[in-house]
Amino acid sequence: MDVSFSTDKVARAVRQAVTDGLLAEDRPVAGLLDVGGVRESVAALHQAFAGVPEVLHAFAAKACPLVPVLRLLADAGMGCEVASPGELRLALDAGFAPARIVLDSPAKTRGEIREALDLGVALNADNLGELDRIDALRPADCSSVLGLRVNPQVGSGSIGAMSTATAHSKFGVALRDPGARERVVEAFVRRPWLTRLHAHVGSQGCPLPLIAQGLAALHGLAEEIDARAGRRQITSLDLGGGLPVNFADDSVTPTYAGYVAALTAVEPALLDGRYQVVTEFGRSLVAKHGVTAARVEYVKEAGGRRIALTHAGAQVATRTVFMPQSWPLRVTAYGPDGTPKRGPLVPYDIAGPLCFAGDVVAHAHPLPELAEGDLVALHDTGAYYFSAPWAYNSLPRPAVYGCLFEDDGQDGGQDTGVLFATVRPAQTAREISLENGSDRADALLTGFAAPSRR
Repeated sequence: MDVSFSTDKVARAVRQAVTDGLLAEDRPVAGLLDVGGVRESVAALHQAFAGVPEVLHAFAAKACPLVPVLRLLADAGMGCEVASPGELRLALDAGFAPARIVLDSPAKTRGEIREALDLGVALNADNLGELDRIDALRPADCSSVLGLRVNPQVGSGSIGAMSTATAHSKFGVALRDPGARERVVEAFVRRPWLTRLHAHVGSQGCPLPLIAQGLAALHGLAEEIDARAGRRQITSLDLGGGLPVNFADDSVTPTYAGYVAALTAVEPALLDGRYQVVTEFGRSLVAKHGVTAARVEYVKEAGGRRIALTHAGAQVATRTVFMPQSWPLRVTAYGPDGTPKRGPLVPYDIAGPLCFAGDVVAHAHPLPELAEGDLVALHDTGAYYFSAPWAYNSLPRPAVYGCLFEDDGQDGGQDTGVLFATVRPAQTAREISLENGSDRADALLTGFAAPSRR
């Protein structure tokens, strides 16, 4: 069953966070993640692919690069997809076995490739030049599954920046460019160790039929390679991720079951078991299980518009501030005690604390009348929001807490307590200073070494 961090549950979590002192005047912003909801989303994903004989579901670490969250996902049966040395370190520290990690990146260095091959991490080359590097670096006893990313060039969704199968995408080998398909087939035929094909059509804004069209092209290419090689060379297809998320309300749509149905409708053989399948879902597993709660510091008017100045702005909602039409967020309001606010709705600009005029997460958003000390919650922010903050104005990274609802599956659904576990403590001013070089404050005054005469 596909679920979300419902509005009712959010209200309970905010109220308990206030009671426990996790949201207060000196703790004005925090991320809250529904742990039970994340587990249920993973279960829904596995259930949707239950008819596929061999599947590795690899969570896209960039969606929520917090080690306790990654550990939770590993415990729930996920693998991990990473795209940098930092994400690889996080995945290993979270307990993912190297064989259940997939490395994707369009700009891997030789050192990064060598490390993945030495560990036995699966790796998808982004281009034919990268295959040449792997040729030179691959050890004789290499256990890594190795693949090549291709771009089926099937077009763009409604958000161009999130569409990776366009004619000019920076990712993968562009299959429809003159001579490219033949070069890909030949690259596989010359390398018997190259056994995986990878494609990712896009994520938010990409409709399921477009995703299915791109992945059907991937399947057709696998069949062509096998036929040309005269052997079963392609053993697995990495389908990427990209299930869009509904930010309009609590409902989860599209679903993983709908995704599987869309793929099967376009290419029935894609999931028939001939190929092992890898997925790389990220946002869709965690987005709807997170909220960002923030204190209202001031309420004012300008030009006849009401403005609520809060502690949640572009530092935790960067995409929404800069692309509000593509990344709108729902906002709900609570009193200082965490109780949902009632009353006539009036339009508010929900502004953040950063020193630039565009730091507004919602424009003319209807809410009950707000006052200093109230709280607002930004819904569906479990992915790419509080877990990947922007350091503008040297604002601290907010604390993140996992929420466990004691009545989940118990007590006949009666409301009982909400328990919290600290995923990441709030960053301190001292930590910000250290991160910005305070331990070498005199470096530009006295830190220059004399040039070597040797």
